[in-house]
Amino acid sequence: LQLVESGGGLVQPGGSLRLSCAASGRDLDYYAIGWFRQAPGKEREEVSCISPNDGSTSYVDSVKGRFTISRDKAKNTVYLQITNLKPEDTAVYYCGARKGLFIGYVPCAPSEYGSWGQGTQVTVSS
Repeated sequence: LQLVESGGGLVQPGGSLRLSCAASGRDLDYYAIGWFRQAPGKEREEVSCISPNDGSTSYVDSVKGRFTISRDKAKNTVYLQITNLKPEDTAVYYCGARKGLFIGYVPCAPSEYGSWGQGTQVTVSS
């Protein structure tokens, strides 16, 4: 399984972006996909994850109401719609995958995911 992130950029506070995580080599129907981010000098943290089975999602508290994760099975791609961006959202955003069956919940700890992409930089600055 290979994951490729795209969609990052430089945006002003309050702006929006849509990040994409495109998969190849495996069908994402068998993988939970998560978005994670890492700011300079900080550890990688979970942002949002989505189950492959029933679409269960999870969000870190700091992004609830602003970020939305979704998946397009036909395109084998997972998206992260980001709105009302804040300077503290500045980081490299990565997607990762975890194989498994998850009904009613989805795990979202970085240590439980793999197949990392190369990341996409999101910078929020005026």
